Amino acid sequence: MEQFIVSARKYRPNSFEALIGQENIARTLKNSILRHQLAHAYLFCGPRGVGKTSAARIFAKTINCSNLSEDMEPCGTCESCLSFAEGRSYSIHELDAASNNSVEDIRALTDQVRIPPQVGKYSVYIIDEVHMLSQSAFNAFLKTLEEPPAHAIFILATTEKHKILPTILSRCQTYDFNRISVENIVRNLKNIAQKESVTISDDALHIIAQKADGAMRDALTLFDQTVAFCGKDITYEQVIKNLNVLDYDYYFKLTDDFLAGDYAAAMLTFDEILSKGFNALHFISGLSTHFRDLLVCKNEASQTLMELAPTVAQRYKTTASRCSLNFLFEALSRTTACETGYKQSGNQRLLIEFTLLDISRIMGAANVAPAEAKPAVEAKPAVETKPVADAKPAEAKDTVADASDHAVAKPAVETATTAPAPGQLSIRNIMKEVNAPKKKNVEEAIITETLEFTEENILKVWMRMAENESAMPRLSSAISQKPPVTDFEGKKIHFVVGNDAQKDWIVKNCKVRLEKFIRANFGDDTIELIIETASDEDNPNKNKLYMPSTKADFLRESSSEFMELGKDLGLELS
Repeated sequence: MEQFIVSARKYRPNSFEALIGQENIARTLKNSILRHQLAHAYLFCGPRGVGKTSAARIFAKTINCSNLSEDMEPCGTCESCLSFAEGRSYSIHELDAASNNSVEDIRALTDQVRIPPQVGKYSVYIIDEVHMLSQSAFNAFLKTLEEPPAHAIFILATTEKHKILPTILSRCQTYDFNRISVENIVRNLKNIAQKESVTISDDALHIIAQKADGAMRDALTLFDQTVAFCGKDITYEQVIKNLNVLDYDYYFKLTDDFLAGDYAAAMLTFDEILSKGFNALHFISGLSTHFRDLLVCKNEASQTLMELAPTVAQRYKTTASRCSLNFLFEALSRTTACETGYKQSGNQRLLIEFTLLDISRIMGAANVAPAEAKPAVEAKPAVETKPVADAKPAEAKDTVADASDHAVAKPAVETATTAPAPGQLSIRNIMKEVNAPKKKNVEEAIITETLEFTEENILKVWMRMAENESAMPRLSSAISQKPPVTDFEGKKIHFVVGNDAQKDWIVKNCKVRLEKFIRANFGDDTIELIIETASDEDNPNKNKLYMPSTKADFLRESSSEFMELGKDLGLELS
């Protein structure tokens, strides 16, 4: 059987020109060779599979080559290049610090450094995964690294630069390798596929490149795996099945369900995804990326940030044109919040299902409300034949529905502001999109009608604010339970709450909104809302005894008879 060599080894770069995505580093190293400005120690750091060790080998081979080309590339035919290619070079040494990380290993290395090269000008020591050296090994390596013999050059490679001692970093020239872009990975895979006589679509190559996450070695490994699974003729469907990647179609279908407000269809799609064995966390993470790509497509200037196949990118642009910015912002906010709380959730599936339901609700009410509204023709007689002030409650509701849809009767809308419908926010969004006159809501009335800063008006605004916060019952109850204390000279309103935890929560999440509400009512941006905790006298619940240990302490301090009884019976109070 013919020996198989994996693509990551078979197509490993052997010249600076073959390094993919690291052009700046290749140019710097070539210039240092051209100008004879070689340092005694280099540090190559960056993610896995981006060419750190390959660049170190190319650099070592180049500085020992006796017939360099004009563009500083090794010839590949001299004795030094041939011995390196055949694995018998005594001038280039590779050491794995993960398995040779003791002081004894470093001492053996320092003894070996004294020996001059047999072929070529330099003895190059490539130490891979150098961050795995122990603290003692690093200390033993310091002096040799700082002042090696003239013929010795050290090249250290690591994926975790932060674990290396600063004293080591200060002795090295540091080169940070970049993650390889999806376009560069796809271009390289396409060339390799042609050499291997493999037929594969661009969409499939993009899936492999995205799965590799910036590492060319991972991409080549996935490519070999796909060829082993599919043969020489590879399709997009085979790739996503082999690599267990969720198809874009699911995310586009979910987007259609969200825009239609169909939460049931979205939940059924999620159930289908789980039934095929996909990880729920990977699904919600992919949904966040999907909304991010849609958001990027909304602006031509940001479309360059997409790393998608051309056919998929066009589909994203088409779908993005149907989504409003507000919807994408809200949806992305919910999916990222779901990702954050996933691991702490006791019912992770329910958390994701609730997130899908919540996203469906963003546009669901907006899509349903106009269909239920009456035509503008029916609204006309209600406005013309009867004044709004004399309208009955039932007629007023009809007028609101008509005005919400087509905004024909402005007085009717103003009357309805005192009793907004549950879907009022979504109706207003629809009216914005069709450029219809806005229905005046409570916030607009507050901003346009400023009040004088008096005790009576403060109480009125305070109760209005409690009603405005009805979506948060606990906050609304805390506002309405106790009137504020006002400092008229300093224009400060003191909101007294029961405990420090409640105070911290309101300050962190609600203070800015509440303060803005008050300032809008009085038309004064200098008014300040101060959140305070009630004093011991004003807080009757502060000294209540809840815990058994607290009750025991109270009995010890207040009842000597009780303590005597415990001693007589031989009991310990706890």
